[in-house]
Amino acid sequence: MKKPSQKKQPAILYTIVPKDLAGHLFNVTVTVAAPDPEGQVFALPAWIPGSYMIREFARNIVRIRAESGGLDVTLVKLDKHSWRAARTAGPLTLHYEVYAWDLSVRAAHLDQTHGFFNGTSVFLRVAGQEGLAHQVDIQRPADPAAKGWRVATAMRELGAKRYGFGTYVAGDYDELIDHPVEMGDFELASFDACGIPHDIVITGRVPNLDMARLQADLKAICETQIAFFEPQTRRAPMERYVFMTMAVGDGYGGLEHRASTALICARADLPCTASAKSAEPGEGYLRFLGLCSHEYFHTWNVKRIKPAVFAPYDLQTENYTPLLWLFEGFTSYYDDLMLVRAGIIGEATYLKLQAKTIGGVLRGTGRTKQSVADSSFDAWSKYYRQDENSPNAIISYYTKGSLIALAFDLTIRAKTGGAKSLDNVMLALWERFGRDFYAGVGRGVTEAEVEAIFDEVCGAKLRTLFERWVRGLEDLPLAKLYAPFGVKLADERKNAKASLDAGIGRDPAGAKLTQVHEGGAAHRAGLSAQDIVIAIDGLRVNGNPSNVDTLVARYRVGDKVVVHAFRRDELMSFDVTLQGDRVPSITLSQAVAGKKSSLLPRPSAI
Repeated sequence: MKKPSQKKQPAILYTIVPKDLAGHLFNVTVTVAAPDPEGQVFALPAWIPGSYMIREFARNIVRIRAESGGLDVTLVKLDKHSWRAARTAGPLTLHYEVYAWDLSVRAAHLDQTHGFFNGTSVFLRVAGQEGLAHQVDIQRPADPAAKGWRVATAMRELGAKRYGFGTYVAGDYDELIDHPVEMGDFELASFDACGIPHDIVITGRVPNLDMARLQADLKAICETQIAFFEPQTRRAPMERYVFMTMAVGDGYGGLEHRASTALICARADLPCTASAKSAEPGEGYLRFLGLCSHEYFHTWNVKRIKPAVFAPYDLQTENYTPLLWLFEGFTSYYDDLMLVRAGIIGEATYLKLQAKTIGGVLRGTGRTKQSVADSSFDAWSKYYRQDENSPNAIISYYTKGSLIALAFDLTIRAKTGGAKSLDNVMLALWERFGRDFYAGVGRGVTEAEVEAIFDEVCGAKLRTLFERWVRGLEDLPLAKLYAPFGVKLADERKNAKASLDAGIGRDPAGAKLTQVHEGGAAHRAGLSAQDIVIAIDGLRVNGNPSNVDTLVARYRVGDKVVVHAFRRDELMSFDVTLQGDRVPSITLSQAVAGKKSSLLPRPSAI
């Protein structure tokens, strides 16, 4: 008699259940069909790709146990994020609870309104079996509050239906943790971009959301980027893409994944049907579209074109690279440029965005002390751990990196007579290092290979520029680089305007100095960050930061004022000589009135 066929148990099987919505707890199990006969090791990542900071996700595991065949198995903790289970004769299962109360794009969050998780926060890695298929059963919470919940993820469905609870599958552990999951009663819309389905998922209350405009704008952005990297085939590198957005009162951020992005934004930044229509998006909506464009560009640049040290990731410790200026900075350059090419904004708005970035880079003196290569390398200890002195000590590889992209773009176009541009560099990186990355033949790019591609595209050695701009501390000669393209750069800062030259924040007692800029009036007088200014020349300072500007505006540059401030609980007095406003006020305009610039290359030159 023939025995009935049995379904083969997957090598790695997870279940995840939103167990306690009010207590913010996920119940998770992982079952290993063939555990290591010497004792199976499990580990939770210490960081999440795209956010370069050790976050110790294992600290959120509330309790954990192991069992096999219904019997308890000894589980020994090896370090802060690793465990070893004793040897077993059969399949091994770990049961654990994860506390999820981090409302960000990097971790996990659960309450009565929704559930969200990144795999790095909830799925223990099975050491030695990361390359096997990983199956996940996402189960519906029993709480009545979740009755109408659906599931949004770019992970491939197995037993689940699209947007439903059930089983999903990933080819390996790296793919598993690269598909965040949103569950809840969210707003959902879809569009096709170059034949690829894209979902928009909005969690949080957003009255009168103009989803039609959001669909149209995102479609234009996505199709522009797909065509940029694959101008002939217009073939996207994923089968489906999901924009997951958490709308809150005040927030901003995003994290890229291979076929999705997790975003958080202020609900006021989303388009509204009750607002007056305009040809270009307003400031808030433009900020959100720029964020979407940035994270979508990462689909190619960093998710597939990677620095060599990220191929593969070591998720238990820091992965140092001096190339984040390329992967984040160049993405920051192209995010706004793609808005222009998609027809979302015009050149005038684009120039204003560039001017704002230039001013921000020139504002702090940290740019004279740290190169973008060093900023990239030190992201783990400095950029992602900023404090009140950061403007005086570090430079952002995002913002200065975007200006370096601009500088290289203008340089290449000038040297090649417009025949080549930075686009050709990005396409060469994509063709050689990105396109086949997940086909098993891809590898990361090294610093030397990056520079070689620049030289090849430009037809000249650019090492001197890399030494000065990337590994050096020079300010970029942007005015000179803009000039051949009909753009004039000017700094219109109001040097005659008196200023303390400090960041001002709110405090019930007065005005808190959030930052004191090196060499400014406040610094020279001895004031420090966290000091609470309560009076200027005997006049009370209230908790409104603008009140400081109002009081100081009655004085001239060079005037002396007495500032009273609390440092901790001690009242102190400072004699301040006011200086001119040192905040850059950059403008970019057409060099010849009425004549359009040639800053944006024609499609034929791309």
